[in-house]
Amino acid sequence: MFAAMDAASGKVISLCQQRHRHQEWLKFLRLIDVATPADLQIHLIADNYATHKHAKVQRWLKRHPRFHVHFTPTSASWLNMVE
Repeated sequence: MFAAMDAASGKVISLCQQRHRHQEWLKFLRLIDVATPADLQIHLIADNYATHKHAKVQRWLKRHPRFHVHFTPTSASWLNMVE
């Protein structure tokens, strides 16, 4: 499951997938992009899972500059509010 939470409103965007590869992560990023008003910046807090850092994901993020990814330190998933 991928989940994103708007800390201000508590709204959650989620996507359940059988696999958690970069393809599914990109699908989820696109879902967030569509569900979020275009004038807002998006800050994502993610763990250091390799899927989040895949080259294709990095290229997508460069083309979508309103997305800002912040990675939690190893073994610090408690910093991620949605978890």
